[in-house]
Amino acid sequence: MNKLIVVINILLMSGLLAYAIETPSLSLGKTLFESAELGTKGRSCNTCHPQGKGLNMVGDFNDTELKDIVNACLRDALGAKIISPDSQEMNALVGYVRKFQKN
Repeated sequence: MNKLIVVINILLMSGLLAYAIETPSLSLGKTLFESAELGTKGRSCNTCHPQGKGLNMVGDFNDTELKDIVNACLRDALGAKIISPDSQEMNALVGYVRKFQKN
């Protein structure tokens, strides 16, 4: 009986760990949003959007559209390389940006 409980706990913990690794974190999104090292122009997303200024309309876009917009800003405003739409970094950045949307 004790062995069964241990096995179940290990399976649950490994599942939670996998979920935590795969789930984009808001802290990673915030770090990327504030990083001037993403691009070559010495700016960050926060440079143009301090405290989310101008991002209240992000709720008007689905994730695919928002990822395209984020990549356009990274490329044009920051001089950065675009980020894969399926990457953990992009999902974290989109998740963080969504916190500024108007409810």
